[in-house]
Amino acid sequence: MPHPKTPATPEHAHHLRAKTTRPKIPCGPLRAFSYGGGWQSTAALVLAARGEIDFPLFLFANVGDDSEAPATLTYVRDHAIPFAQAHGINLRTLSRIRRDGSIETLYGRLMREGSRSIPIPVRMSNGAPGTRSCTADFKIRVLGRYLKAHGASAANPATVGIGISVDEIHRANNRRTEPYERIVYPLLDLGIRRADCPRIIQSAGLPTPPKSACWFCPFRRLAYWKTLRLQDPDLFARACHLEDTLNTRRRALGRDPVWLTRYNAPLQDVIPLEDPLPFDDSDDGACDGGWCFT
Repeated sequence: MPHPKTPATPEHAHHLRAKTTRPKIPCGPLRAFSYGGGWQSTAALVLAARGEIDFPLFLFANVGDDSEAPATLTYVRDHAIPFAQAHGINLRTLSRIRRDGSIETLYGRLMREGSRSIPIPVRMSNGAPGTRSCTADFKIRVLGRYLKAHGASAANPATVGIGISVDEIHRANNRRTEPYERIVYPLLDLGIRRADCPRIIQSAGLPTPPKSACWFCPFRRLAYWKTLRLQDPDLFARACHLEDTLNTRRRALGRDPVWLTRYNAPLQDVIPLEDPLPFDDSDDGACDGGWCFT
């Protein structure tokens, strides 16, 4: 006759729960600032170092060493990270990780053999930008994965700071808040304008960072492309090759061509080596949502 089971003591029951319950990383008051390497988020880094805003953690979602503007990567490495370390701020660089553990980059996705998707806002035949998923896939979700891994949830959301300034207040409504986060705009709260950011940055002994964006971003102004062709012809040639590659695939699929500028022509024709005629270089687009140009 089998012996009856001995009732579990409270200590034994606790031990069983400890074995079967997966430990969770406590979130607590997790506060992270989305760092883009540009004016606004670098000004926020200085303000955090001064104790004027409360963000001990800055997260830089790197879309790829082959994708981010080289000047931005240099600035983050040589200036932002050392400054953060000197002031007790944790500035972490994050990447998009595949299931096999390898890093996926935005440029790598665009150039992947057989790829049909175009996640960047290439210009269509009418000059308007197409749909994009680059910000969501390589910025928002990368930060979200980190936040959730460190305890953020709908019941315990992390506070995420976005570097939108007063003159760009319209951008504050362009991004949907995810359940695991609470979005705040500390530069808006302090009444800081974009033009104030260089003064704040320089007051800390830092150089003013370049505008942060992918070097092939279709929202780049023509002045950028002209400077790139003159000063970095190899990188300009890579941009032309990227445009050609996308259109070779589209021709095979019977689709209209797309462009990296709104002028409905190949990049190498839009940006001649000689001085071009005057053109309208107004900023009709932006990598909005507070995740890229910040």
